[in-house]
Amino acid sequence: MVTVRDFPIPWRFIVKRVLAFLFVVSALTALSANAADSSKINGWISDSMCGAKHTGSGAACVKKCIEGGMAPVFVDEEKKAVWTIDNPDAVKGFYGDHVSVTAKADEAKKTVHIESIAEAK
Repeated sequence: MVTVRDFPIPWRFIVKRVLAFLFVVSALTALSANAADSSKINGWISDSMCGAKHTGSGAACVKKCIEGGMAPVFVDEEKKAVWTIDNPDAVKGFYGDHVSVTAKADEAKKTVHIESIAEAK
């Protein structure tokens, strides 16, 4: 009868299996970390020309500027940072409003992708 001991497993085979396992684990970790990047932020929807100047007032001016061709932007309430919105259709109907958004931010590009939006309470 032939046993496993009669055929030793080459080290290369074991190393390849371990490396493949580590690659799969790291890929799954990266995917789960990417899913956790969304955060809930309070702020204002303004226009690219005026930015943080209209936080709390000037909703009519924001609407007029956006209708005139300016891009909508998100102004972080806490940091007063102005973020470009990469999906501007998501904020239609909220121009000039105080909102709470769930978004993914790209720090390098200073952009946000808004996943959900509602009026802030």
